[in-house]
Amino acid sequence: MDGFLTWWGAVWDVWHTPIRILAIIIGSVVARSLLLLSVKRVIRGVISGMNGKAVVASGLVQNARVVQRAQTLGSVLNNFITWTVVLVALSSVLSELGVAVGALVAGAGILGAAVGFGAQSLVRDLISGLFIVFEDQYGVGDSVDLGQATGVVESVGLRVTQVRDVSGVLWYVRNGEVVRVGNQSQGWSRVVLDIPLAYSAPQDKAREVILQAAQSVSVDKAFTKQLMGEPEIWGIELLSGEQVVLRIVQQVGPSHADAVARELRARIKAALDKNKIAMASTATPIHVEISGKAVK
Repeated sequence: MDGFLTWWGAVWDVWHTPIRILAIIIGSVVARSLLLLSVKRVIRGVISGMNGKAVVASGLVQNARVVQRAQTLGSVLNNFITWTVVLVALSSVLSELGVAVGALVAGAGILGAAVGFGAQSLVRDLISGLFIVFEDQYGVGDSVDLGQATGVVESVGLRVTQVRDVSGVLWYVRNGEVVRVGNQSQGWSRVVLDIPLAYSAPQDKAREVILQAAQSVSVDKAFTKQLMGEPEIWGIELLSGEQVVLRIVQQVGPSHADAVARELRARIKAALDKNKIAMASTATPIHVEISGKAVK
């Protein structure tokens, strides 16, 4: 035992710096692996919990949103862990080699400030992306209006958000350029229809016919789960010499406004035709005199 200690003391006196550097590297690799494994297990648990739930179609979209957020946060944490461990290990190794780490840190700070000033738009995109994810402003499957693009969100990244519009065009919107967000998929939405009727149309009958047509949608099994509450006629929205505009509203679940609005328009139109209630016309009659007679 004494011989081993003597040998180890001699080896340590000669090779203590390489041994310390090797220990720092091994410890850094082990620490990084353990931290990344912990993050991976947490993210995997969140995804497994979402996939294990039996949900309807709208729930699937919500699950995809949670999974997207979990994966994005996992990516951020992985990068943060990696760079933190690398920087700590590098500074420790340099200290063992006798390098003045303080001077390097000061120089790196100046260089980082210069790079940050030149790439401030990129930094702004990344910071905005973090806030979008943390604050849950929107997620995968949401119908949004981002100003530059309107459509359904297909991907949320730290730098860009991908939005597919109604024409099928995929828009890449930089997160730093998103000044305002209109999200139509959080909580509930509302269908607002303005029905232009001819000025001479009987108002009471028209209200009754329109309301009955809207109520026929609410009892339809194909739309029952998409609706929230009963349809309401708010009254006359516009009054002129040519038309009377009635406004009807229906509260719906998120992402269902367009489908319900199309069905309401079709049923209201059919009901008005069936009851011979004329809708307003934008055509302007022109009378021309031919052989002393006015012809319309």
